[in-house]
Amino acid sequence: MRKANILLLFIAIAVWSCVSTVISNSEAEVALFYEPEGFPLAQYKTQNNPVTEEGFILGKKLFYDGNLSRDGTISCAECHNQNYAFTHHGHALSHGIDNQVGIRNAPALQNLAWQKSFLWDGGVFDLDLFPLAPIENPVEMDENLSVLINKLKKDSKYPDLFEKAFGTSEITTERFLKALSQFMISLISSNSKYDLVMKNQATFNTDEKAGYLLFKEKGCASCHTEPLFTDETYRSNGLDTTYFRTFVDYGRKRITEQNAEKFKFKVPSLRNIEYTFPYMHDGRYSTLEAVMDHYSDQMSDLPNLDPIFKKNTGKIGIQLTAVEKKQMVAFLKTLTDSDFLKNKKFAP
Repeated sequence: MRKANILLLFIAIAVWSCVSTVISNSEAEVALFYEPEGFPLAQYKTQNNPVTEEGFILGKKLFYDGNLSRDGTISCAECHNQNYAFTHHGHALSHGIDNQVGIRNAPALQNLAWQKSFLWDGGVFDLDLFPLAPIENPVEMDENLSVLINKLKKDSKYPDLFEKAFGTSEITTERFLKALSQFMISLISSNSKYDLVMKNQATFNTDEKAGYLLFKEKGCASCHTEPLFTDETYRSNGLDTTYFRTFVDYGRKRITEQNAEKFKFKVPSLRNIEYTFPYMHDGRYSTLEAVMDHYSDQMSDLPNLDPIFKKNTGKIGIQLTAVEKKQMVAFLKTLTDSDFLKNKKFAP
């Protein structure tokens, strides 16, 4: 009898140990926002809008809701597809309401809590205000914010979701924007092969290692600074301004009205670059190989061309051989974070 009791005790301890492990793992998975090891301090002030499971759920539902647009057809996810690091796959220039075409390619949505400004020209300086730009843009979602809030109030699903997220069922502009921010800052990409190599949990192959060395030696890392792979600055990278002959995009100058910032655009993160094509602010390049060709052989000497591209005597750009281009692309593909691209918690 005593042996039986002891056996039952061991079984109970084992079962509790398993349950405790499941609970512990579950709690770890519920950490919707975190600051990955090696990342700098986040710019977004989570103390003013802490991420909760209920807020995240509400923000995700809003992100995928077409009713944020005038006619109910265009959601945030229309231009930000998870499978492509939340970019607008298949379109050089993003398409919006009534199949209208915008002036730029939709940037990736990832690691937004570390960004100081948003959009290619930095026209938005606060993530909580970021959704207003596409919502009220006449060629994107074309909706009036007050009309949108009234639509949410009339939708039977939302009062309960807002109550769970914020304590009461009141639907306000502030709560609407904060819920979207809670979802967006949870879009963290930090588990690529590159990240595993930096943690000594994986190794680069020969081409990847050579590409990484080139990435640093050729100066790419000075703009695409590790580990976020952007320095958050605005630079001109010598894109021919006549690519779209009916429209010249002056970039950052549209915001600051300073001639010194003509043709400058925000340095994008290279994380998940394998899947964020087409590339550049106007989506003119469909492959990484074409991007390599641009930097090596096709750059235009614009008035504000970044000095980094003028280091070589007699020729602008970054000189790369065919082999070096291949190695550089091999390294860039190590920045793909499959967990991020396939994480079901971000899916509709």
